[in-house]
Amino acid sequence: MRKAINFNENWIFKKEEKTEKVNIPHTWNSVDGQTGPEEYYRGICTYEKTFCKPLIESNERCYIEFNGVNSSCTVLLNDVKIAEHNGGYSTFRSDITDYLKDENSLKVFVDNSPNDKVYPQRADFTFYGGIYRDVNLIIVNENHFDLDYYGGKGLYVTPRIEGNNAIVEIEAYFAGNADEVVVSIDSVSETVLYPTYENNKGKVKGSVEIKNVHLWNGLADPYLYNITATLIKNKQPVDRIYDRFGVREYYIDSEKGFFLNGKSYPLHGVSRHQDRAGVGNALTKEMHENDMDIILSMGANSIRLAHYQHDNYFYELCDEKGVIVWAEIPYITIHMPTARENTISQMKELITQNYNHPSIICWALSNEITLQGVTDDLIENHKILNDLVHEMDKSRLSAMANLFMLETDSPLITLPDLRGYNLYYGWYVGDVEDNDKWFDDFHKEHPNVAIGLTEYGADSVINLQSPKPEKGDFTESYQAIYHEHMLEMFSTRPYIWGTYCWNMFEFAAAGRNEAGDPGKNHKGLVTFDRKEKKDAFYIYKAWWSDEPFVHICSKRYHDRIEPITEVKVYSNQNDVTLFVDGEEFETKHGKHIFKFNVPINGIHKIIAKSNGLVDNAEIQKVTAPNPKYFASPEKVKNWFDKPEESEQADSNYLSLSSTMAEIQSTDEGKALLDAMMQNLGNKMAGGMGKGVKIPKSMMAVVARQPISKLLTQAGIELNSNEAKQLAQALSKIKKA
Repeated sequence: MRKAINFNENWIFKKEEKTEKVNIPHTWNSVDGQTGPEEYYRGICTYEKTFCKPLIESNERCYIEFNGVNSSCTVLLNDVKIAEHNGGYSTFRSDITDYLKDENSLKVFVDNSPNDKVYPQRADFTFYGGIYRDVNLIIVNENHFDLDYYGGKGLYVTPRIEGNNAIVEIEAYFAGNADEVVVSIDSVSETVLYPTYENNKGKVKGSVEIKNVHLWNGLADPYLYNITATLIKNKQPVDRIYDRFGVREYYIDSEKGFFLNGKSYPLHGVSRHQDRAGVGNALTKEMHENDMDIILSMGANSIRLAHYQHDNYFYELCDEKGVIVWAEIPYITIHMPTARENTISQMKELITQNYNHPSIICWALSNEITLQGVTDDLIENHKILNDLVHEMDKSRLSAMANLFMLETDSPLITLPDLRGYNLYYGWYVGDVEDNDKWFDDFHKEHPNVAIGLTEYGADSVINLQSPKPEKGDFTESYQAIYHEHMLEMFSTRPYIWGTYCWNMFEFAAAGRNEAGDPGKNHKGLVTFDRKEKKDAFYIYKAWWSDEPFVHICSKRYHDRIEPITEVKVYSNQNDVTLFVDGEEFETKHGKHIFKFNVPINGIHKIIAKSNGLVDNAEIQKVTAPNPKYFASPEKVKNWFDKPEESEQADSNYLSLSSTMAEIQSTDEGKALLDAMMQNLGNKMAGGMGKGVKIPKSMMAVVARQPISKLLTQAGIELNSNEAKQLAQALSKIKKA
């Protein structure tokens, strides 16, 4: 029978001139991949290990299994190449039996350097190099369930509900020869399947009926069946594998959204990257569990596992907890005509290795792949992937997350079964209310099309605070206001089949340098180290969670300049009482958000109470703003001083308060803006690409924005020399 030997310990890691002893999981970018672009190492490093030949019987084979090596690697055993793999997020194996000696030398050359053949190459996250998931030796009988096909288990389970029962279709593949395969499902049933052979591979196929089936029913009841497949040769078991599956069905209605097992089940989702501060992507099981606990504590019931295949252990956690999953490959940002085969192999691995997880509802083809336009080759690549998904898995949907700048009439939109858009109105462009209009317009024009929101969010650096939060300021306060609106918007639009906040946790994006904290994307509701939950986390908890709580917002905004300050409380209770310095101040009734205007003149102790729940905060009245609360000195000036140009502006002439439409309506103004718009457009898109073409629908949103807002969003302070020069030039142009 098969045996797994963990192979994580005692590796020698070599990077350039540096050599050190490490254990797996390991990444060489755990520090430089999180601190900005300057030191981010992308290249080839080597992992070496010596070991004695394991005990192998004459009728056994030995495989080495890598569960995640980013991005490409070549494996040598005793100086003989035994494996190559391109793709940093999936399992691959190699039969090493014939290359083993009594004493062995294993070398793995790992490469995360830029190329044009392996995805991802350009995206808003760090491409950590390393062997960052478990390595195992697997010893099996020469007759064994398949270990060679795209890293799969060799067992595929497809349940189908029929009334109160379920028909479970079973397929299994094996190497060598066998007389039969015995399949058992808990104590429900046992069946014997007889093999057929093709291309030196054995296959069995059959079905089992489960009477009065117990459904996998999301968070409420994520029931899993255990399945065991045993390979029999000469009446003796020679190999055995185990797995779990759930029985469920789902569909999506263009008016009423997502349904699970025939009942409405709105998907309250978040997205998740797999890394964390100081660790990179080399996570332990305990870290995966901690992530899941935090997500569930907020009340989410769905996760978009972006932008690549995640650790199998996390998919297992989703199965166990009843979390609905969107799974995808890292075909992202820019299409590379030379990398088509890599998209195909990564999709085959994703589906093959994760087919039995009941949590997964779709296989996503790509994410924001149209940043540099839509080409015939890009469309053809997506058609191939879409056909592949339906060929490999007829029980699930294909999906795609579309760039918020992609027109809704693009031929790419209608290709997959499931549509999602990544919209950043209220952050990169426009106002938060533009999300409402976008969805209302889409639903009006396409009433029979189910549409989801696969990304949305706003950045916040947790120490940045403001009494006057606004788009682009990176404050915790604005992020919370943004998400308040989004939750209200979702509540009145049941046709949105699912929403996925970007992102549950802050994550590394080595190319970013924003708000004084480079190397990170700060849209997370929880800090990168998982130690602090931002205020926005609690507004989601107020809407989604049944766990009673009360939370005072802006606790980190301790030093306050305003004489009357707003104390805001989030809760899933119906009333909140506020106490100031031990005295009852006021009771508010309502839902989710409770606001109190409190006069302050010194240091004050604030307590919020509701039905035995308590939260505390301290605030202090100060005479000058605390500079630590602002991303730059210019931000302080912008919030507390009037910009010079607004005081001196002539109402007959253009100014920074003029909208883009007003400015572009004059020849001089249009010429002035054309010189800076490409750079500005790139910044509004998250700094992720040149050649971005903004569609007419978005330009209409941009056109009604004051140029001052667009400058601020692009990181240009209104008191900067650049803004002052623009203001001066505009002040000489008469309005049309």
